[in-house]
Amino acid sequence: MESGSRSNSQLRRGLCYSNVGGSPTSSPSVIVIGGGVAGVAAARALHDASFQVVLLESRDRLGGRVHTDYSFGFPVDLGASWLHGVCKENPLAPLIGRLGLPLYRTSGDNSVLYDHDLESYALFDMDGNQVPQELVTKVGEAFESILKETEKVRQEISEDMSILRAFSIVFERRSDLRLEGIAHKVLQWYLCRMEGWFAADADTISLKCWDQEELLPGGHGLMVRGYKPVVNTLAKGLDIRLSHRVTKIARRFNGVQVTVEDGRTFVADAAVVAVPLGVMKANIIKFEPKLPDWKELAIADLGVGIENKIVLHFEKVFWPNVEFLGVVAETSYGCSYFLNLHKATGHNVLVYMPAGQLAKDIEKMSDEAAANFAYMQLKKILPDASAPIQYLVSHWSTDINSLGSYSYDTVGKPHDLYERLRVPVDNIFFAGEATSTNYPGSVHGAFSTGLMAAEDCRMRVLERYGELDLFQPVMGEETAVSVPLLISRM
Repeated sequence: MESGSRSNSQLRRGLCYSNVGGSPTSSPSVIVIGGGVAGVAAARALHDASFQVVLLESRDRLGGRVHTDYSFGFPVDLGASWLHGVCKENPLAPLIGRLGLPLYRTSGDNSVLYDHDLESYALFDMDGNQVPQELVTKVGEAFESILKETEKVRQEISEDMSILRAFSIVFERRSDLRLEGIAHKVLQWYLCRMEGWFAADADTISLKCWDQEELLPGGHGLMVRGYKPVVNTLAKGLDIRLSHRVTKIARRFNGVQVTVEDGRTFVADAAVVAVPLGVMKANIIKFEPKLPDWKELAIADLGVGIENKIVLHFEKVFWPNVEFLGVVAETSYGCSYFLNLHKATGHNVLVYMPAGQLAKDIEKMSDEAAANFAYMQLKKILPDASAPIQYLVSHWSTDINSLGSYSYDTVGKPHDLYERLRVPVDNIFFAGEATSTNYPGSVHGAFSTGLMAAEDCRMRVLERYGELDLFQPVMGEETAVSVPLLISRM
């Protein structure tokens, strides 16, 4: 997409240009790399501040790990699908409210399952027997007690360890918290859901840092119509170049030069790098000169998890009218869970959501085999389940444009890695969920870091040109019309 008409004042500023028939920019200009929520938010803010902005995106679409698919004839999010924190304090709430996008609340505050409340589940064993709700509740209370006991372990043992190791220590100390039989399997399912929140296995999640993120009040709301309208609104009128994979970023005293895969180059005063952590880890983008050691170490040490979705579309509904269906097992790896979109959206869809090692193993399958695997899991609990008429499968771990789902704290590494990842290097600024200290792994975290990087960039560039107005409002702090969020839970 190309941007629309520009004002005379913008034209006087000059343009970012490529080496194909271009001319140098006079400034202020910025290249944003990555068209996910963080990158689009940064580009939007800088564009609205009268900067010349070009956004380079490697995919043939915008949104990054926000991807709303319409191939079923209705929206289905293959990536992010919740607003975590349905409240006015959420930085995305004003935009979602203005767009009139409905939310289906799946949990209130302090849900032990993070994005769903206990009563919204129907759990089954491998033989298709439903677990009594009172047992699910009782094990949920035990799970909370175990988590409280891990806090004592954290305080007493200085060396970091995994959540799984901390659980083992708790069971050694508190035999009364050990569960057997079906109760043990339900506990493993709770652990499976915890792993889903972090998109990682419990033996890799840091005990010291696992609860450092800030959970906004208001519970969690499913985006009934998907996240795409949010991305499209932010992107309206921007100069966006799709299928432009960046391979090199060279920083100079007076600007940056960005090279894309086909050899073309773009120059500007500064750049905002808003690519996924997995892409940064893979060194797909070369920095010249190389990034400082402290920055490279932060990239290497921060964990990137994997959670996928296998979306099954059925001709008719044959499952209970609950928000989540679960399969309990002896290990968290053997557990399963399905999101019931019919309850929230009215569409005959179940979404199987594997995380961690299970997700990686399923990604080795063909899409047909992956869909069949999910269907077989469903057949274990609902033997009369009909076969899906359509399916969709995400591949966030093997997709060269993402190489993972979202970040998490690994064992032995400090939580301030997110902040280190955010800190600018000269005239290169960084954004994305993995640069959010308070809200990692979330869409609103990505959005807020895009605004933050844009403001840091604006200040730096205008300071260089002697045009910084210290009394100009910080981007994002202008008075916005408050529109109530449309929330339901039927």
